Amino acid sequence: MLNTLKPFLQDAWVKSGFQNTTLIQEAAIPVILEGKDLIAESPTGTGKTLAYLLPLLNKIDPTSQSLQAVVLASSQELVMQVYQEFQKWSEGSGIRGTSIIGGANVKRQLEKLKKRPHMIFATPGRLMELIKQKKVKMHEVKMVVLDEGDQLLIPEHLTTVKDIVKSTLGDRQVSLFSATMKAGTENLAKEITNEPEVLRIERDEAASSGEVEHIYFVCEPRDKIKLLEKIVRLEHIKALAFINDIGEIQIFNEKFQFKELSTGILHSDMKKLERQSELKAFRDGKLKMLIATDVAARGLDIQGVTHVVQIDLPKDIDQYVHRAGRTGRMGANGIVISIVTEREERELKGYCRQLNVPLAKRIFYKGQIAEMEQKPRR
Repeated sequence: MLNTLKPFLQDAWVKSGFQNTTLIQEAAIPVILEGKDLIAESPTGTGKTLAYLLPLLNKIDPTSQSLQAVVLASSQELVMQVYQEFQKWSEGSGIRGTSIIGGANVKRQLEKLKKRPHMIFATPGRLMELIKQKKVKMHEVKMVVLDEGDQLLIPEHLTTVKDIVKSTLGDRQVSLFSATMKAGTENLAKEITNEPEVLRIERDEAASSGEVEHIYFVCEPRDKIKLLEKIVRLEHIKALAFINDIGEIQIFNEKFQFKELSTGILHSDMKKLERQSELKAFRDGKLKMLIATDVAARGLDIQGVTHVVQIDLPKDIDQYVHRAGRTGRMGANGIVISIVTEREERELKGYCRQLNVPLAKRIFYKGQIAEMEQKPRR
C-alpha cells in the first residue's frame, strides 16, 4: 500500500523508522486515496493521524495556488500536534500548510495566509471567523478531515463545523476519525458525509502491544491530594493526571509548587503560550506529572507516559478508555491509577468489568505502591 504513495512520502516513511503500517492505516489510506467519504473509529494510539495525513498529502497538487484541504480538530494542542506531523511528512514536496487556532495572534495568521497554503489545520471557531471575513477562501477545498470527530460534533461546535464543510466544493471528500464513536455521533457524521465507508478497528495488537495494569487507591475526598503527592514522588514516573474541575487544578498546583514538586498543569482557560510551555516541559521530561482536564489532553500524543492517574473518576466509560489510552502506547507498558472514594469504588469496578480489564486495589507502604497483603501485621 505504501508503494502506491508519491516518492516524497515513501522517503519520509523510511526516515521515520516505522516498520509496519497499523490496521487503521491499512484500512483508511486506500479509501481516502479512492476519494470516498469515511467514518473511522480506532483506539487511541493506533496511528490515526497518518491514516489521513498520508493520503491527503498524496492528493494535494503543489503546483496549484489554491487551498485544497482542511483538517479540523477541537483543541489548539491537537491542531499544533497534527501540524507538526504535516511539517515532518511534507518535507521536500512543495506543499504549503498553516495552522489557524483560537487564542493565537490573528495578524500573524493573516500573514501566513498570504503565502497561499494548500492545507489548513484549524480549530473550528477561528477558521469560521476568517471565512466570514473572506480571509480564507474555501470554494476550491476538496478534502475535509475531522480529527477526534466526536469532540467536533458536540452541540457547541456542530453548527460551525457543518457551515465549514458546506463552504467547500460540492463534491468534496469528508473523513472523520475518532477513538470512540457513539451512535449519535455516527448519525451526525453521516449527515455531513456522502455514502461514507464506516471502519471500526477494535484493537490493534501491533500498535498497542504494551501491558497496561489497572490499579486503584481508596481514600476520603480531602486525602486525594496526599495520595497524588506520593505518586509524584515515585521514581522514573512520567504521569498524566486527570481532574474534572478547572478550579481544583489551580489548588493542587499551588500546593505542589509550594512543596517544589515537579508538576505542571494544562487546561483550556490557559493562554496559548502557557499551555505550550507546560506541554513542552512535560514532553521533555522536565516535569514528572502534568495535571490536566480531559478537553486539554484530548488526542495528545505524548511519548513515554508511564502512568495515567485519575484524580476524579471519568464521567463515562468512553472517557475512561480515552484516558487509559494515553499510556501503554506503541509496545511500552503502563499503569492506570484511579484515586477513588468508597462511593466511587463501585462505579470504577463497573467500568473495568464492562471493559473486561482486571483491577487491583493497592496501598502505599514506605513510599512505594504495595499489594494489600504485603503490609506486615503488627
